[in-house]
Amino acid sequence: METKQAIRKQIFAARKRVTEEEVKSRSHLIAEKVFLLPEFQTAKRILVYADYNHEVMTGELIEAAWKAGKEVAVPKVTGKEMVFIRLTDFNQLAPGYFSIPEPETGEEIFWEEGLMIIPGVAFDKKCRRVGYGGGFYDRYLEKHPKLTRLALGFSFQMMEKVPVEKTDIIPQILVTEDNIYDSRENAYE
Repeated sequence: METKQAIRKQIFAARKRVTEEEVKSRSHLIAEKVFLLPEFQTAKRILVYADYNHEVMTGELIEAAWKAGKEVAVPKVTGKEMVFIRLTDFNQLAPGYFSIPEPETGEEIFWEEGLMIIPGVAFDKKCRRVGYGGGFYDRYLEKHPKLTRLALGFSFQMMEKVPVEKTDIIPQILVTEDNIYDSRENAYE
């Protein structure tokens, strides 16, 4: 099995080859699938990343959540930790940690329940995830275990099997433009 570092290099190269138009159209297909999930429909609170650098775009999901009367929060990195700030307007976002969009203003939230929408670099069919290497989501989710975990990825980010460590928190659901995967069984085989 490839190392996480080798996987990141391979997927980052693949992401660079995808056009902006492809990212938009594939992100729309993913959003359409997410809208149909009971986990999205019933969630009152959505914790979601602000997309960056050819990740699955989340603007459509955020707008739909607002229209449905859901509360929305996005991450902000503070040192080695990540906090979530209530998002009520896209104008709150500005380049932050590694130029990733983060809220400049807003109230920090402390939600124990809700739907967390997670980015990733690579995934497999058991929803195992290779992240960016900072461990921010794993540490946050370890402290907030009641959050439902939904990862978004493009089909080209899928691999046969990705390496996991005991500190890795596995998403319960993974949505790509082609499929929806569910990991509610033990993913540490």
